[in-house]
Amino acid sequence: MKTSIYFVVIVCLATVSCYGPEQLLKEGNSKFTGKMFTEVAKQNPEKSFVLSAFSVLNPLAQLALGSEGESHDELLRAIGLPDDRTTKNAFMQLNYKHKFIQGVDLRMANKIYVANGYSLKKDYAAVVRETFESEVENVDFTTSQSAADEINNWVEQQTNGRIKDLVDPNSFDELTRALLVNAIYFLGTWKHPFNESNTRDSDFYLPNGKTIQLPTMFIEEKYYYVDSEELNASILGMPYVGDESTFYIVLPNNVEGINELLEKLKDFSVLEKTLYNLYATKVEAYIPKFKIETTTNLKEILPEIGVEGIFDASKANFNKMITDSEYDLYISGATQKAFIEVNERGTEATASNVFGMYGASRIVDHVTFRADHPFVYVLKTGGNILFSGVFHP
Repeated sequence: MKTSIYFVVIVCLATVSCYGPEQLLKEGNSKFTGKMFTEVAKQNPEKSFVLSAFSVLNPLAQLALGSEGESHDELLRAIGLPDDRTTKNAFMQLNYKHKFIQGVDLRMANKIYVANGYSLKKDYAAVVRETFESEVENVDFTTSQSAADEINNWVEQQTNGRIKDLVDPNSFDELTRALLVNAIYFLGTWKHPFNESNTRDSDFYLPNGKTIQLPTMFIEEKYYYVDSEELNASILGMPYVGDESTFYIVLPNNVEGINELLEKLKDFSVLEKTLYNLYATKVEAYIPKFKIETTTNLKEILPEIGVEGIFDASKANFNKMITDSEYDLYISGATQKAFIEVNERGTEATASNVFGMYGASRIVDHVTFRADHPFVYVLKTGGNILFSGVFHP
């Protein structure tokens, strides 16, 4: 008989001989982001959404280190890392480096809740504590409301109150053995803040021919910019204080071009290559203010990108995780809640998860960048894509 782990996530390759663990993780994150982005876009046609594929990698990696057989191989393929040793080194390096990102408030936290009467196996507990700095705590899942309140309070604290009610008490029962929770929080101030007095209601054009009014910020400043023939879009890079984090807007050249752009971004490496072509130039930028919150059922998304066996009680193998379990373990559910707000001061973004080509550019001295129709946005810090989404009001 199988019992369940419920996993929640919160919302913030070349060969091994060529690249070290950190570079492999960056490339794995980019590929995973492209796949997850594509699937979430399919579920949200003509809608705004935000996701953090990056924050899903943390619990997937923890699960990989607690698994064996095909479950283990499937999870490593998903995160783009070849073996456990590389996985440990990659995430240890990442977590250390992100503590020193300049100019922004970036927090990542992991916690594993284990049912009363059970514990993590000693070796596994040591690995997740050392690699992910995961806290471990016992909880009584049979008192489901109390357990949910405790977990949701922790998530709310880690995300500055932005992510509420992540887990549903109805998700737990007497067979729940563990809950993996990951939270990521990002708060960044623009290197060049917008003047609130310049914000005006402006026309925003939708692909269906309709026009709506949205509060739109304005600034004239030196930014990073490129006009990509490959993507048939222009890209604006807006740095945050510290110059280690940047918010990118990928704006289709045509009002109705968002679906064409989404098709091209099924492979995020195209975008990553294009970002290398950005150059500094003076820009008149018109950017809408926005706030987006999205709940994503990862149990629906992950099988579409190759992670499915862990949800199957007859295939999952997590024998390295919990002591004295009379049942085999599998993942019964996985959810992400993500939030982003862009305003004159900067960007606040957070996510939480639970698991129970290359185009020629045209260089000009001055451009006008008017984000007045649906676009894709990406937030990167330390070289990693933390958040991505579509603005389509």
